[in-house]
Amino acid sequence: MTEQISTAQHPAGTGHKGQGKRGFVVALTGTSLEWYDFAIYSAASALVFGQVFFSSSDPLAGTLAAFATYAVGYVARPLGGVLFGRLGDRIGRKKVLVWTLLLIGVATFAVGLIPAYATIGITAPILLVFLRLCQGVGVGGEWAGAVLISAEHGDPTKRGLFGSAAQIGPPLGNLMANGALALLALMPKEDFLSWGWRIAFLISAVLVVVGLIIRFKIEETPVFEAIKDQGLTPKSPLMDLFKTERKALLAATMARIAPDVMYALSTVFILTYATREFGLQPGQALLAVVIGSACQTFMVPAAGYLSDRMNRRLVTAIGAGLSIIYPFVFFPLMATGYAGIVFAVIFGLLCNSLMYGPQAALVSEQFSPRLRYAGSSMAYTIGGVFGGAIAPLLFTWLLGTYGSWLPLALYIVVVAAITLVGVSMAKNPDARELAGHSVY
Repeated sequence: MTEQISTAQHPAGTGHKGQGKRGFVVALTGTSLEWYDFAIYSAASALVFGQVFFSSSDPLAGTLAAFATYAVGYVARPLGGVLFGRLGDRIGRKKVLVWTLLLIGVATFAVGLIPAYATIGITAPILLVFLRLCQGVGVGGEWAGAVLISAEHGDPTKRGLFGSAAQIGPPLGNLMANGALALLALMPKEDFLSWGWRIAFLISAVLVVVGLIIRFKIEETPVFEAIKDQGLTPKSPLMDLFKTERKALLAATMARIAPDVMYALSTVFILTYATREFGLQPGQALLAVVIGSACQTFMVPAAGYLSDRMNRRLVTAIGAGLSIIYPFVFFPLMATGYAGIVFAVIFGLLCNSLMYGPQAALVSEQFSPRLRYAGSSMAYTIGGVFGGAIAPLLFTWLLGTYGSWLPLALYIVVVAAITLVGVSMAKNPDARELAGHSVY
């Protein structure tokens, strides 16, 4: 049941045109900075952490251990979804976004200060896991707020495009993170492993200050203001969510899984796969991801815009369908040379973009306005656990166990099918909502 809430005093997309554009910028810059922090850890997990923070003579074991700490960031996201999702529906979108940015930024900066395993022993990986946990909690609360701060200030008929602001953040952040590490990887290997990689983490402090300045200038969204003014702020958003909107949560969560797996394959696992299986230098592998991420910064908003012109579920389903085909193209392409590797990354991120671009609007549309932050956060974070969290670990384990890419391809087919089922269960917004007459 959708609440009938008047937004006459807080119009979205009309009297708040300036705020609509500013909301887009806030979502774009904030998530870009936060995903720089998250992505720099992901790339370092594939290239550095196994050698710096874990004691093992087996390179595969070290990589698996590093990817395990990478997964902690995803597993921690539901904690952030529970904590910040509740607060976002109770105290507002803007306040929560300031706290999530601070949490991720401080954690990332601190990673750059952790001494190596050779210096402090087991304390090193313990600190690494704790800080990754903090990152994950922050990201778990960030995504829904960034989506809503942009979409709720914007024109309801352009929700796919406005919502994609938060979706452009990951490829931009990934572009900056991998670009920074690619440049640093040009230094002698000993220097890079000893201290060079730390620079990429320490400069996050500057990025966080920039993000905070931008976020303090945005107003609260008209939707939340209307809910607050009419006394409809939920006392227990999560309890209400699980009591009244379980189907919406299930559909949104399933729709979330395949995009994360495709992203993990095309930007994280490929770094290990290309360097170990095909002898690429770390800088070459990072450059391939940088090129793909640069392309994705255009593909994501294009997919969001396309979802405003077409059925949003259809665009997502096309991306999931292409993902079923993708592994049977990706792995053969990897063996054809560097150009094939670059194209494989771009194609993978195209599949991801068709699902990821419309995702912000698709997920948030499943929930009623007063439970939208909590619902979107939980779908995003739970889907991430079953998608991006375990994907690099499973990819590495399957390849190491079977010595063939076919089990990896089967895994991708299964998760793409799960997303297709979730999309089929999802609802489309009704005509009144898209016409701007609802609370959205």
